[in-house]
Amino acid sequence: MPAQPTVFGPISARGFLFDMDGTLLDSTAPMLRVWGNWCQRRGVNAATFIPTIHGLRASESIGALKLPGIDPQVEAKWIEKMEVEDVDGVVPIGGVLALLEALPRESWAIVTSAPIRLARARLAAAGIPLADIMVVGEDVRRGKPDPACFLLGAERLGLTAKDCIAFEDAPAGIASAEAAGARVVVITATHHQPHQGPQQRLHDYHGVRVESHAAPVVTLRR
Repeated sequence: MPAQPTVFGPISARGFLFDMDGTLLDSTAPMLRVWGNWCQRRGVNAATFIPTIHGLRASESIGALKLPGIDPQVEAKWIEKMEVEDVDGVVPIGGVLALLEALPRESWAIVTSAPIRLARARLAAAGIPLADIMVVGEDVRRGKPDPACFLLGAERLGLTAKDCIAFEDAPAGIASAEAAGARVVVITATHHQPHQGPQQRLHDYHGVRVESHAAPVVTLRR
């Protein structure tokens, strides 16, 4: 897929909150395999359903279908087990390893809807280090687009969300971060359609430089 035009100016913040799937790494291949299998088992139209799940917790995506006799929590546990076991094809988003290495460790966190076992498995498969601070699906009562996860991520950095830049790829995550008060940069590496929102956007992180100023402010520029 050709890279989309990049619109990204210098941006400064005290904290950086990264979603995982589609933002730090591309897990499209195993996601399609596992969810496609689940859709086949449960008689769900994969072509229409799978595009709706991005950025959401599995239990909430399944619950929205209101399938008779189906417990979303039980189904989500099955999905989680399959996804933890299938990480073939998980790869880092371009340039992300260099960016994370350059950022001060205390300045960034991962904020993902994935459960902790899946987050660890996919990050390891992509060769991305675990963040010192992580917010995962089990940490909040309501998942994205509720702002709770980004508020908690900022809090764990010792900041407010307004002090932070959130990197996201999915509409639910973008809405969550903005509702929390964070500025958003949209990563489009896994998008199949151009991003139409007003947020700054990057195809990937190649060429993004980290410039530290008087602590604790960090500037990213390309």
